[in-house]
Amino acid sequence: MRETLPSAIEDYEQIPFQEFTQKAYLNYSMYVILDRALPHIADGLKPVQRRIVYSMSQLGLASTAKFKKSARTVGDVLGKFHPHGDTACYEAMVLLAQPFSLRYPLVDGQGNWGDPNDPKSFAAMRYTESRLSQYADIFLSEVDQGTSDWVPNFDGTLNEPKLLPARLPNILLNGSAGIAVGMATNILPHNLREVAKALIHLIDNENTSLDQICKFIKGPDFPTEAEIITPRSEIKDIYKTGLGRIKMRAKFHVEDSEIIFTALPHHASTEKIYEQIASQMEAKKLPMVSDIRDESDHEDPTRLVVIPRSNRIDLNALTDHLFATTDLEKSYSFNMNMIGINGRPQVKNLVEILTEWLEYRAETVRKKLNFKLEKILKRLHILEGFLIAFLNMDEVIKIIRRSDHPKKDLIKAFSITELQATAILEIRLRQLAKLEEIKIKSEQKDLNSQKKELERILGKEKAFKKYIKEEIKSDAKKYGDKRRSPIKKRKEAEKFSVTDVMDIQPVTIILSKNGWIRSAKGHDINPEAVKFKSGDSLLGHLRTKSDKPIIFLDNTGRSYMLFSHTLP
Repeated sequence: MRETLPSAIEDYEQIPFQEFTQKAYLNYSMYVILDRALPHIADGLKPVQRRIVYSMSQLGLASTAKFKKSARTVGDVLGKFHPHGDTACYEAMVLLAQPFSLRYPLVDGQGNWGDPNDPKSFAAMRYTESRLSQYADIFLSEVDQGTSDWVPNFDGTLNEPKLLPARLPNILLNGSAGIAVGMATNILPHNLREVAKALIHLIDNENTSLDQICKFIKGPDFPTEAEIITPRSEIKDIYKTGLGRIKMRAKFHVEDSEIIFTALPHHASTEKIYEQIASQMEAKKLPMVSDIRDESDHEDPTRLVVIPRSNRIDLNALTDHLFATTDLEKSYSFNMNMIGINGRPQVKNLVEILTEWLEYRAETVRKKLNFKLEKILKRLHILEGFLIAFLNMDEVIKIIRRSDHPKKDLIKAFSITELQATAILEIRLRQLAKLEEIKIKSEQKDLNSQKKELERILGKEKAFKKYIKEEIKSDAKKYGDKRRSPIKKRKEAEKFSVTDVMDIQPVTIILSKNGWIRSAKGHDINPEAVKFKSGDSLLGHLRTKSDKPIIFLDNTGRSYMLFSHTLP
C-alpha cells in the first residue's frame, strides 16, 4: 500500500532550477543596490547611516546632549531598524565620526575612534561614547514637520523615515563609497560653501551650464590639506560624465635642506609611506637619502622628514621620485553612481545632481510650509471656538454643569465643530479669566500674520525660491568652512632611472666560449685566472663602468645591448 505524504510536503511549488536561481539572485542584487551599498541623492546616506542618525536623534543624542556609550546606539539601531551584524553597524558609525574620513562628520565621538595611520584601530563600542554632531541637524531639524514619508520597520512595530529631509546636498558634501552587485559608487567630498553658491546660482538661472557651475565648484575638497593636482580641464570632464580619476599629492616644504611633508593625501598613512621610503633605502634605490624620520605628534599630526645625503642633491628631482614611487601621491576613482528620486541607480553628472537635489528640496520645503500652515489653521480654528466660549461664558458653564453630553450640546448651541467643542471642554478654570481673552486675540493676530506670510511664499514662485535660497545661505554660514585641499598645477612626477641612483664603479665583463657571461668588480682582475665550467674557457673580456651599456654582435650580424649592472 502506498504511503501518503504529510500535507506540509504535498503543498509545494515546482519551478525550474534556472528560474529559481535567476529570481533569487536578482532579488539579492536589487536588495544590495537599493538597501545597502548605494546612497540616495536626497540625503546622500545609505540605509544603515540613515538609521544610525535617526536612532541617535530618538535617543536624545543631539549635539548639545551628554555623550552616551556607542553600544547603546548600536543596540537601538539593530533592535529597532537594522537587523544585521553589530560589527558592521558600529564600523559604519565609526566612519561617520572620523574627521579624517568624512569632510563633515555626522557623529561626535569621545574615546579612541581610530587615527589616519590605521582607521580600523578604533576601540570597541563598549569603550567609546558618542552623540550627533552639529552638522547632523541638517537631516533632523525638519523630520517631524511633515517632510518625510514613513515606512514600517522590519517587524512592523515601528515606523522609520524612508529618507531624511536634508537641508543640503550631503551626497556631494561628504561623498560616498560602496560596492553593490554589478555596480559600485565612489563620490568624493566637496566644500559646503562652494556647493551652496552653485545651488543659489542654479536657483536663479535654471539653464546654467557646467562651465558656470565649475566657477563655483572648483573640484573635490578632502578632509586633508594635501594638494589636488588633476588639471582643471580633466576635473571638468569628470563632472561632465560622472566618471574619472582625481590625483592628490602631499604638501611639503624645505627646512634647513630637509624635506618636510606636512599633509598627506586622503587616507594615506604616515607609517606606510615611511616603510615605502625605508625599503627603497635598504634596496639601495635611494642613495641620495641619508635618513628618514617620522616626527608626527599631537601638535603636528603629520610631519615626515626626509634628509638628503648632501646639499648638492636636486630636491625637486628627489621629491618627484618619492611622489612617483610612494603613497605621497595617490589617485582616487570618481564614480557618481547613486539612487535618484525615481528610485533607480544611475551615474549622474554634476549639473544633474544639483538640479535633481533642488527638485527634492523644493518638494520638501513645500511639504514643510504646508504642514506649518495646517497647524496654524487648526490653532486659529480652536481660538475661534475659545472666543465664542468667552463671549457666552455663563451659558457654556451652564451646559457643562447640567448636560449629560456637554460636547454635543455645545456643538448644537453655538454651531461649533467637534474639535472646537473638545478644546473648550479641556480649558482649565484659570483660563476663564478676562486676561486670557486678550491673550487669545493677541495669538490670533500673530498667527494670522504667519498664515499670510506662508500663503505668500507658497503662492509666489519668486518668494518660494527666495525662501529656499535664504535657508541655503543660512546653513552655509552655520556649517561651512574654507577649502582644505588646494587645487594646484603641477608637472607629472617621474621616478629616477636605475642608472640615476646606482653606485657607479669600475667592472670587468667576462664572456666564455660557450656563451656564459658575468661581471666582476674592479679593473685589476685577471680574466685568464677566472675559473670556468669544465670544457669552457675565456672568449673575451671588457673593462668598463657599471652604468655603461654593452653591445654584443653574433655570427649572423645581429647586435644586442645589455646594461653592465644587470649581469650576474
